[in-house]
Amino acid sequence: MVYGVAYCPLSQKEVLQSLGCADSKALTEEKRDDILLRMLTEEKACNNVGWIAEVISPNYISNSMYRRAKHSLNEVSMNSAISLIKKVIEEGANIAEVYVDTVGPPEKYQAKLSDIFPGIKITVAKKADSIYPIVSAASIVAKVTRDHALKVWQFQEGLQMDHTQFGSGYPGDPLTKKFIREQIDHVFGYPSLVRFSWSTAELMLQEKAAKCTFEEVDDEGKKKPNTKSISTFFSPKNEKKRKRHKFFEERHLTVDNAFE
Repeated sequence: MVYGVAYCPLSQKEVLQSLGCADSKALTEEKRDDILLRMLTEEKACNNVGWIAEVISPNYISNSMYRRAKHSLNEVSMNSAISLIKKVIEEGANIAEVYVDTVGPPEKYQAKLSDIFPGIKITVAKKADSIYPIVSAASIVAKVTRDHALKVWQFQEGLQMDHTQFGSGYPGDPLTKKFIREQIDHVFGYPSLVRFSWSTAELMLQEKAAKCTFEEVDDEGKKKPNTKSISTFFSPKNEKKRKRHKFFEERHLTVDNAFE
């Protein structure tokens, strides 16, 4: 997932319109590429429009959503947006207004941002990408960055495939659906390109991957009573109790099976 932020002087909004910034989902990939190229090369755009993109890896998103103190995809998205706004301010931009395409209820999101950035006019809206050219510019930055990252993706797992074989990564893409269906490993699931917490991948994992069970732990991370330690599965049943090493006896050290 890629998040983007764009910023420009309030007096130079027409620059965004001249670039053709509009609903990024309604633009072709070629048109989005052209707009970003113009943002990077045309003098007026270079002097008035800035942007930052943040690439969030599939592993980070899945780990956030699956860890004990779970973070939803909306929370990951919000945290990214907050981080990007802070980076723009740290770079020295005098931010007076912020426009954000919502995730979740816009009123709640807007109140959260207003608390974090007091003194800045915050507007959070549904379909802001199609309403505010500055949001369109940010979305174009994010989509172009994502598209090109996929085009040059190299699998750490050794798969010899390129984007023409795994597609855009969107659930409606036939190539992506074919990749998700055919490239699943019975034990390890998917390559790191795939977000395991994505519902499309989750369903396929439930259907085709090996079932796993884990030790139950309480809220403090300690093994629950009457639950075998995982270490017992690696010790012979009839093994005699080994004598503790002198190093541990002299220091009165004991083994703690609790883990975090």
